[in-house]
Amino acid sequence: MSEPKTIQRRINFRKANRKMTRRKQDIPVDQLIPTNTEVLSKFCSETGKILPRRVTGVSAKLHRKINNAIKQSRAINLMP
Repeated sequence: MSEPKTIQRRINFRKANRKMTRRKQDIPVDQLIPTNTEVLSKFCSETGKILPRRVTGVSAKLHRKINNAIKQSRAINLMP
């Protein structure tokens, strides 16, 4: 494969293709309920944004469940 033409394209290519972190969170799925805000707050930043998979290191399936639980807890006003 040839190199990208410009420096900015090379930087963007490397950002998009960086490796996934190996820090895995072993969380039982039964703890991912909207009322368990202690567990769900580990996956949110201080400003309340949901952290991406490459930061948390969880699988895609578990990340979708975490997203749904966080959104449900926000809907019932347990999390900001």
